[in-house]
Formats: sequence, C-alpha cells, structure tokens
Amino acid sequence: MKVVIGCLLSAFLAGFYGNSYAQSPSAAVRGKVLFQDHSPAAAATIILLKNSDSSIVKSVITEKTGLFSLTALSPDKYLILVTIIGYTKSYYGPYQVAGGQIVNVPDITLSLSPKQLNGVTISGTRPQIETRPGKMIINVQSIISAAGSSAYEILRQAPNVRVDNNNNISIAGRQSALVLVDGKPTNLTGEDLAEVLRGIQASTIDRIELVTSGSAKYDAASGGIINILLKKGANIGANGTVTGSLGYGKYDKNSAGLIFNERTYKLNIFGNYNYSYSKSFRNIVTDRNINYNNVLSNYNTNYNNTQRDYNNTFSLGTDYFISANHTIGFLVNGFATDDSFAKNTDLKIFNRSVLDSTIVANSDLTRHVSRVNYNLNYNGKLDGLGKTLSVDLNYSTYDRSSNEYITNGFFDVSGNAYRAPQFLQNLSPSNIQSWLSKIDFTDPLSKTSKLEAGVKYSTVKSNNDLMFGPMVNGQYQSDPRFSNRFLYTENVNAAYVNYENKFDKFDLTASLRAEHTIAKGNSVTTGEVVNSSYIDLFPQILLVYSYDDKRDLSISYNRGIARPAYEDVNPFLYYVDPYDYRSGNPYLKPQYSDNIELSYNYKKTFLATLYSQTIHNAYDLNFFEQNDATKVNITIRKNLGTIYNYGLRFFAPVRFTSWWNGSFLIDAAYQRYVAYPANGNLNKGTPDIIVSSIQQFVISNTLSADVSGKYESPNFYGISQFKTNYRIDGGVSKQLFNKRASLKLSAADIFNTLRDRSQTNYQNLNISIMDKKESQMARLTFTYRIGRSSIKEAAVHTTGNEEEQKRMKPSN
Repeated sequence: MKVVIGCLLSAFLAGFYGNSYAQSPSAAVRGKVLFQDHSPAAAATIILLKNSDSSIVKSVITEKTGLFSLTALSPDKYLILVTIIGYTKSYYGPYQVAGGQIVNVPDITLSLSPKQLNGVTISGTRPQIETRPGKMIINVQSIISAAGSSAYEILRQAPNVRVDNNNNISIAGRQSALVLVDGKPTNLTGEDLAEVLRGIQASTIDRIELVTSGSAKYDAASGGIINILLKKGANIGANGTVTGSLGYGKYDKNSAGLIFNERTYKLNIFGNYNYSYSKSFRNIVTDRNINYNNVLSNYNTNYNNTQRDYNNTFSLGTDYFISANHTIGFLVNGFATDDSFAKNTDLKIFNRSVLDSTIVANSDLTRHVSRVNYNLNYNGKLDGLGKTLSVDLNYSTYDRSSNEYITNGFFDVSGNAYRAPQFLQNLSPSNIQSWLSKIDFTDPLSKTSKLEAGVKYSTVKSNNDLMFGPMVNGQYQSDPRFSNRFLYTENVNAAYVNYENKFDKFDLTASLRAEHTIAKGNSVTTGEVVNSSYIDLFPQILLVYSYDDKRDLSISYNRGIARPAYEDVNPFLYYVDPYDYRSGNPYLKPQYSDNIELSYNYKKTFLATLYSQTIHNAYDLNFFEQNDATKVNITIRKNLGTIYNYGLRFFAPVRFTSWWNGSFLIDAAYQRYVAYPANGNLNKGTPDIIVSSIQQFVISNTLSADVSGKYESPNFYGISQFKTNYRIDGGVSKQLFNKRASLKLSAADIFNTLRDRSQTNYQNLNISIMDKKESQMARLTFTYRIGRSSIKEAAVHTTGNEEEQKRMKPSN
C-alpha cells in the first residue's frame, strides 16, 4: 500500500512541478461581460476557440465583477464564445494575439433569449428525458411529481429502472446496477443503498444518467451504471437552495435540505446536507405448502413491520485552483441513519388443512448505520494540446450496530400457550474499511482522437459478528449453531486503456479493462477458510454512425462482472422465525455478462434499441433450500445457471398540443433461465413487457403539472413467477417570487397498487409471497433559491471506489 501511494504522489508532484516550472510569461485576452442593465454578468462561461478550425483552447468563468482573463496563450487568431443560461450564445472576434501581448476586448453585453410558447415564456427548460448512444438522461428538475421525494423514490418511478421490494436496483435486465453519486461510488446495495438514496432530496439532483454501455474507465458493472449528478452553484459568490417537505401516507414523513456553494476565482467550496424522517409500514404474507410422508402441511405467515427512519446525509468539498491548469480537491461525504423496527409475525401451522398451532413473534430492533468516504483528488492539464492527469486517493469506513430482541409465543388450536415463551437476542455488528487509489491519463492524439489509460488499486477488509441465542436463567447465551465471526479481505488491481476516434461520419470508442482479484474469507468460529484468485478481461466497443445532424445509428458490446456483496459471502445463518432462515454462501462466485445493443437515435430524443444480454454464473436472485422433515426453509444465493435476455426498447417523446407534452418507453423482452444440473432441471422462457410514460402540462407561465405511470407484465425471474405490477404518480407545481421559489404538491402511487406478488413451485418448494411496502403518499414541497439562479451540476470527481461501496451490504 505504501508503495502504491508513493507512486501516486510521485506522479502528482512530477506532473504539477514539471508543468509549473515549464510555464513562462505569455499572451492573454481579457474583458468584461455585462447584462442588458449593465450589471456585471457573474459566472458566464467564456470559451476561447481557434479561428482556423473552431477547436476549443480553454474556458473560464467570469468573476463577480464580470471580468475574465484567458492567460498562457500561444500566438494565434482566436474567437470568444460567451454563454449563460437564459441568454443568447454569442461569438466575438477574431482577435489576433501576438507573443507576450495582452488583448483587452470591448465590453460584451448579453442578450436575453426566451422561447415563446403561446404567450408562455419558458427559459432554460430541459426535456424530462434525453437519449444518447448507450445512455439515457433523466432531468429531475423537469419532473414535477419528483418534488419532495428522494433519489430512491425517483428511481422507483423512473422509466427503464426497476426497484424491487428488496431494494435491488437494475436497468439492464434484473442485474443490480452500479450506483454512483457525482461519479463517486456508494459501495452499498440493498437496504443500505436505499438509506443513502432516501437521504438525497430531489431538489439537490440535477440529472440521473442511466448508462448501459460504459467505457473501460468505469468498473466493469454487468448491470449497467446509474450516475446521480447533484447541483452546484456556478456563480462567483454564495449560492444555494433550501427545501422543506411535508408528506403523509399511512404515516407521516418530512424532510429538509440545503445545497450551498461559495465560489471565488481561486477557491470553490460546495456541499449539501439533508435530514429526513419517515414512518412507514411493510406487510409480507407467505403461504408455504409441504408434502411429507403423504401429509400436506401449510405454513402461513403474516409479517407486519412499522419502521421509523431518521436519516442524515452530508457532503462537503472544496476545489483549489492552483493555476489555470492545476486543481486539487478534497471531498468528504456520507450518511448516518437510526432506524427502529416494531415487528409482528403470526405463523399458523396447518396439517391436512386443519389448524395445528400458532407461533406469534414480536420483536424490537434498533439499528445505527454510518458511512463516511474521504477523497483527495488532483486534476492537471499537462500541456496546451490537452494532455491531462488525474489522481484519486480514497478511504471509506462503514459501521453498523444492530440489536434485536425477540419474544416467541406458542399457542395451540384453542389459543392456549402450550409452552413457555422463548426470548431471543440477535446482535450483528459490522465494520467495513476500504482503501483505494487510482491514476487516469488522457492524451489527445489528434483533433479527432484521444487515448485514455489508467490504473486502480483497492483493498477491502470486512469484520462481521453474529451473536444469536436464547435467554437462559435471565441471561442471554450465544447459540454456536447461529453465532459466528467472519473476516473477509479482498484486493482488486485494475488497468484499462480507452481509444476514441472520429472519422468521416463514424465515432469509435474501443477499450479494454483487466482486473486481478484476490479474496479470502475466514469463518473464525468454524475455522473454515475460502481463498480465491482470478484475472478477467473486459472489452468494450461503441461505434456510432451519424447519418446527419439528427440521426445516429450505433452498435455496442461490453462484458461485465458482478461480484457478490460482502454480506452474500458471509456464511452466517440468520434467524427469521423457527422455520425460516437466511444464509450467506462463502463459495458464491462472480457472475459475468455479455451485452450487445443496436440503437437508432433521432434528435437525441427518439430511441429504438435492440439488445441481447447473456449472464453466466447468475446469482443475483433468491434460491430456497427446504427440509421437508423439519419444515425449515433457508433462503440463500447460489450460482443458479445462465440467463438469456433478448429485447427491444423503444422511447419516444410526443408533443400533443402547445401545452401538452408526453414521453413513452416500452421495453419488451424475452428471458430464458437455464439452471446448472446441480440446481435442478430449470429451463424456462418467459416474456417481460414494461411500459412507462410521463405526461407534462403547461397551464400558465408559473403553473404546470405532470402525470406518470409504469406497468410491468407478469414475468418469470429466477425460479419464481411474478404477477402484474403497476403504479400512477402525479404532481402540480407553482412558481413563486419571480421564479426564485416553487411550491409543489406530488402524489405517489395514487391508487395504491404497487406490490410484489410471486409464486414459486420448484423442486420440493411450493410458496406464494405477497410483499407490500407503503407506497401511496402525498407531499407538499417548498424550494427557494438563494443567489443567482444559474445552477449547474457538480463537477464530477470519479473517485474510483464505486464497486467497493456498492458491495457494502449488511443484512436487511
């Protein structure tokens, strides 16, 4: 580790000092930008272009006084492009710059550029959804029904995104996606990823990118990438947004958030803080049939949980502009959440359809989870040709304490206790630490091509305890069958090269990523040790043919990997009730995917995609092992077999009238599951159709509304058949105080239809499950912007430990 850090620091110092000493006095272009009332135009973007070919030389942002200075210029003839939201893009020049000359351009006055729509003025409005080759972009601020909600709820209703009741998030088939925030990893999955996403309020999100064909610069995620980009002020001085929200469904919810930015010519400080409280419920009804020795038994469970969440999410960062070409930054972000669960489980046991007995379990669980990620980064421009170097150092820590106390009551058919109550203790603390470092280098080989390369080193240590057992003589004692300590270490070394070139009407991206993984799982209590070491190659290619400036045709291929979450390889046997357990699998192997897409794109809005996905060693689904004699069922992850997924994805925006716009997405797929012989004789194919739509209505200059909906047909997943799933959401927005503020009323799952319903009839298992989370709710959200309203997304610092944070998933 010391050697790696030393190499990174050496590269940083060499790049910085070498270029610092190479700088010498040179030419400059200076000027001032004004609004039409002659006030200074702070935070306008100034782009310097070569007059000969309009290639970009460099760019700066105007100061609070409207002044700008473009320095370190070579002798040449230049153009200046000035842009700012709501104003016409304007070109000025050309200006001839000689060696050592300082050119002062005349004052530049901006002109307003409103779009007229039947008397309704709309400035800077973006479409709700945009499309690019291998990518779909959701502009959150353009979706009214998203107001007051969190990133988690936005993804649940977003087109092309699936979020199930176990908080698995996917965009490509049903494989878990890699979730980034500002290009940085969350390193979490399941309930803990959901906790982070619930803490990110819609008011702080600029857009969400859904990437199905990412370059080798990213971790080789088999399920695609979801990148949540937050907003940050672009103006010199102080800028910010405050938001408050009140909601109610079955229970109350509220949230408050702040995003802020303080920018000077040399320093930028930015951050956000969000607090949310939510009380919610969940109901799971299962019906399990067991046929043993010609006796049919039914184990019917009704589980009810009332949950309270107190969530604090924060981010604080700074960028220091050492010079025009060198920036160093520091970022710390994380969350702390306190949850309490009041659980009630009613298990009725029938033999030959006659009630035999009832077990009633009541439990109180308190859980505290916190994660903090530290990032130190450097970005440098090495020469005037565009060579760049970036260095990232990261440290992440994740801590969880979970304390549950269970009381089991045992009753006969008459409701009388037939044995004394059982008192159980379930303690499961966990700590995960991750170190990561990476270097990325970019070299523009020509005006139309560039080469990117990089290396990454990461190491993760996971320490997990499980202390489970009954109360004996007034003292809780650990049961060795269910108590254990598990240590897991993993080291991943990666390197990549990425080549991009534009020739004639073609754009080519070709890349290759190599990863070497070394892992060790040590079950301290049982003495079982599992070692693994493997090397993988991940190619990626994207070829885009531009027929004209409106129509593109693209084809892409990429190979990906999904390593098991750290919790999934933990061999603990978790207690649910006396006949239901969940277990990790230390022998679980990664799954691999091969993805091919052929897409047609019109005006970066209309998109039609034909796709194919093959997943080997598929494990991202539940498998059940039932003992008919003891009636005990264990839920476990296994490498089930191979999944084949073929489909057509179709997205189209439609303008019905001058005040009504809509967008439609249809994803029609055929999926086939083929199990390995050790897991049974499964070989089944099934269609899966998803239809989603957003309808937007402009009622007046300050009043608008939208309605969205999503439908999924019955489908087969893993070894379970799922029923139809659908929902309808809506919202109304009113702009206030000269559009500095907004008041939005939103409603989620208006008809309360969202729930998971499945039936599994495989080998000796016959079980049906109905899983209903609280989803119907209304919210009233107030947002107010401080400072100039020009807001752009935060600078993306891709820290590189996306995959590690994603996999920090403790038990739910």
